[in-house]
Amino acid sequence: MRIAVIGTGYVGLTIGAGFAELGNHVTCVDTDPERIRALAAGHLPIHEPGLEELVARNRAAGRLAFTPSAGEAVPRANVVFLAVPTPSDADGGVDLGAVEAAAREVGRWLAADTLVVTKSTVPVGTTARVREAIAKVTRVPFGVASNPEFLKEGAAVADFMRPDRVVIGVDDPRAEHLLRGLYAAVLRIDERIHVMDIASAELTKYAANAMLAIRVAAINELARLAEELGADIEPIRRALGADPRIGRHFLFPGPGYGGSCLPKDVRALVRIARDAGLPLDLVDAARRANERHRAALGPIVAELVGGDVRDARVAVWGLAFKADTDDVRETPALPMIGWLCERGARVAGYDPAAMDAMRGKLGDAIEYAADEYAAAAGADALVVLTEWKQFRSPDFERLAATMRRRVVFDARNLWDPDALRARGFSYRGVGRPL
Repeated sequence: MRIAVIGTGYVGLTIGAGFAELGNHVTCVDTDPERIRALAAGHLPIHEPGLEELVARNRAAGRLAFTPSAGEAVPRANVVFLAVPTPSDADGGVDLGAVEAAAREVGRWLAADTLVVTKSTVPVGTTARVREAIAKVTRVPFGVASNPEFLKEGAAVADFMRPDRVVIGVDDPRAEHLLRGLYAAVLRIDERIHVMDIASAELTKYAANAMLAIRVAAINELARLAEELGADIEPIRRALGADPRIGRHFLFPGPGYGGSCLPKDVRALVRIARDAGLPLDLVDAARRANERHRAALGPIVAELVGGDVRDARVAVWGLAFKADTDDVRETPALPMIGWLCERGARVAGYDPAAMDAMRGKLGDAIEYAADEYAAAAGADALVVLTEWKQFRSPDFERLAATMRRRVVFDARNLWDPDALRARGFSYRGVGRPL
């Protein structure tokens, strides 16, 4: 099958390379010519495990190409995926400008009977708007469908190749048949495809992220309560996870959720519901709880160093919002570092993948260390914000020798508090006994 993917961001690049790996001929389109030139030269704009190899292999095989022109990709395509950004607007709603522009451009080049699929996360009714935008610029028959993405950053390639579910929203049998055929290669063992109407498919992605946000916010609030009452969230969360009605996934306390999807989509869903006259009080409470939790990170560091961070050196391990990505969008590191720097702290950060991305956000406001131990050298406090594997079993003797004060805020609960305290460290976790 011939596929065109409009947009070469995190979603577009992953699905483009993934469908090519399955034997399809895929052309990815992006209006940024610099990005297209970089991709054609083998340079990816994002860090995602396994994606660079996937792109290189399928480019070499002739199944994956990149172009700045929709006119080179769309006329030959059986299916066109719209995978363009849907950022928040000033009121927390969704800016659909890129989606509508992409729809109009696709409409100019469509061949008859092409299926246009919205892959971006969009509010209910957007696919209908895509249909209207295309119909204004073409007379050829075409179909539309919704196919929201459920790719986790840091595991996107595995999620595409072994999806836990594929959601498609359709309003005609041909579109369903085409999309079922397209995904058949990754659903051979267990068909996990959920077919529904287009509006339901569009809402499903928002609903999933809302449930995840509520879960993360809840375990973090319980962790704060455990601290206050002298309990330990670690055995509590394990006991909670043993309940099949609750389950163990996403029950890890931490610095709060971030990234490109959860914060944006939760705000958008709250706005969508408010506009519909049905406020989602629980979802909005999770949003506010997450913001409070993130805002508390800086004050916790100040408390650990005696209340005043002026001229204190604070080492931060992990700048991306999660491991295995270089994404610093809405990372908990940003509000914490901002709070500390405003009060005169000297921050040294290290991340295996996100150094350039954070430099683009903060410029020279912090020191960018060569490795985690260089960041900790002379530090009055060490904060672990991202659960990178290399941070899980560091050389604690080396840390003890290089830090000015043995103060640790383990915001991911990676380490054993008793073992750290036995080595002379002052340890603070999330939801652990103080």
